[in-house]
Amino acid sequence: MSVFADLVARLADLLQPLFHASATAVAIVLFTALVRLLVHPLSRAAARGQRARVALQPQIAELRKKHAKNPEKLQKAMLELHTKEKVSPLSGCLPSLCQLPAFFLLYHLFSNRTIGGEANALLTHRLFAAPLGDRWHDALGDGGVFGAQGLVYVGLFVIVTGVAAFNFRRMKRMMAAGAAGMPAVSDEQVPGMAASMGAVSKFMPFMSFFTLVSVAVVPLAAALYVVTSTTWSAVERAFLYPLPVTAAGAAAGTSTGSGTGASSAAAAR
Repeated sequence: MSVFADLVARLADLLQPLFHASATAVAIVLFTALVRLLVHPLSRAAARGQRARVALQPQIAELRKKHAKNPEKLQKAMLELHTKEKVSPLSGCLPSLCQLPAFFLLYHLFSNRTIGGEANALLTHRLFAAPLGDRWHDALGDGGVFGAQGLVYVGLFVIVTGVAAFNFRRMKRMMAAGAAGMPAVSDEQVPGMAASMGAVSKFMPFMSFFTLVSVAVVPLAAALYVVTSTTWSAVERAFLYPLPVTAAGAAAGTSTGSGTGASSAAAAR
């Protein structure tokens, strides 16, 4: 912890001429970006794994039909299929798991009053008017929502809400396209699966908004990590998981193209 505190302090000293009192906050943002950059190869591998799992859906559907009355054989057959195709069902979890140590290290650094037996000087560093060791309830008690400290959190909440809304729209479109292109799983094939999948489908798009709770309850330094990482994830997923073209969209594009071609031909005539 002392070594990490020293590294953050040294990076803040390098940034101080440019960012003055907010240099430590900028150092945390850069630290977060570095962590995400190091994890990016795992994110790319997770995206390849996701595409491979989607490609296996027809075979999985056949296995579900074949072993509809024997869940144990179904589980074994699906495991053998994933092993044969070298697809890991857990690959999508690795990027998040690898970030947890960095987040908890930062969280504890700005939660402890002492580091190595000495007072933790980093707690007095600020992002504008808000101390990096404080939480939202501290800002509410010192000026309220629109006080000098409260406005810092308002800015973070606006960023997180915008990113969550972006993720919400993407998730809804991807799930709609996935539902249109994937075979339905009935209760006869897997008991209770239809109801479970329906509940998950309704809940999943809203998960991005839970980041607001994290930003509100953790120290401001950890909140900066969450906001930076969440924004990075949104941009990264937009590139790694392009939205599929639905049949309706393709038809609309074809229709538009045909209409444009017809208009051009008419104009030429």
